[in-house]
Amino acid sequence: MQQNKILAPKFEWAFLLPKYWLTWVSVGIFYSVSWLPHRIQIGLGKLLGKAIKVLAKKRYLVAKRNLELCFPDYTDEQRQRILDKNVENAGIAVLESGMGWWWPDWRVAGKSEIDGYEIIEEIRARGKGVLAYAIHNMNLEFSCRASGLRLPAVVFYRKHNNPLMEYMQYHGRGRANKYMLHKRNVKGLIAALNEGEFCLYLPDQDYGPKRCEFTPFFAVPETATTTGSLLFAKEANCETVFMVSIRTQTGYKLKVLPGLDNFPSGDDKYDVSRINQQIEKMILMAPEQYLWMHKRFKTRPQSDSQSLYD
Repeated sequence: MQQNKILAPKFEWAFLLPKYWLTWVSVGIFYSVSWLPHRIQIGLGKLLGKAIKVLAKKRYLVAKRNLELCFPDYTDEQRQRILDKNVENAGIAVLESGMGWWWPDWRVAGKSEIDGYEIIEEIRARGKGVLAYAIHNMNLEFSCRASGLRLPAVVFYRKHNNPLMEYMQYHGRGRANKYMLHKRNVKGLIAALNEGEFCLYLPDQDYGPKRCEFTPFFAVPETATTTGSLLFAKEANCETVFMVSIRTQTGYKLKVLPGLDNFPSGDDKYDVSRINQQIEKMILMAPEQYLWMHKRFKTRPQSDSQSLYD
């Protein structure tokens, strides 16, 4: 039973109106670029990253601040090297979205491999759903498509504000996913897990003060960490794994890692602390590929606490 899945948007003749022409031009460019050899797209992505550094200066500064907070023991030069590579990866990520949305299956398969997939197979063989905790590495659009070749997932989805881009985004992501649920459809995801589905959940961002515990994340001792990840593990007939995707010299490697022992333990703060520890390990596999441009430490323990981004 696919509870309240988001229905696929249909093409509208209104998309041909002048207000969408710029969107069509942008989509046309990125679609055309997606057919270029992978190595050329990586080079173009790095150039695009230089533009992002200028055009998205606030995001660049957020990434710089996050690296300062997380790695105070690193030298300025070490953090700057990660930041410079991170900006390049932000540009590459734009083109990786096109690869994930428009590449044929044979091309995706030729550039990706999965380690540890047998962990997922063993859980499903026991008649349980699989809840995979993933992280916001910037190749996420492509890695979800690659993962979907083996086993399409059920995921939360946030609609795009531009109706034409929503049409493109939904159908692009739909090639990798079995179906998609509204980002607040908790009951729908629990139902999917109870039906033995493979579901993705990303617990590594700041989702606000509700349903969270303040636990360590790298060098920040009190980081708002969602307990939503525990809700699904508690309520559904499922087991958990961790999943991370890394771009290599030759393509993309998806790693499936075992879930935590005695999980959930009944101690929410302890459990989300352990999730954060595992997330740290996954980030450190390729720190330059992680989405540092998100304000991970925006929510503070006290509402009147000074912002870490001032």
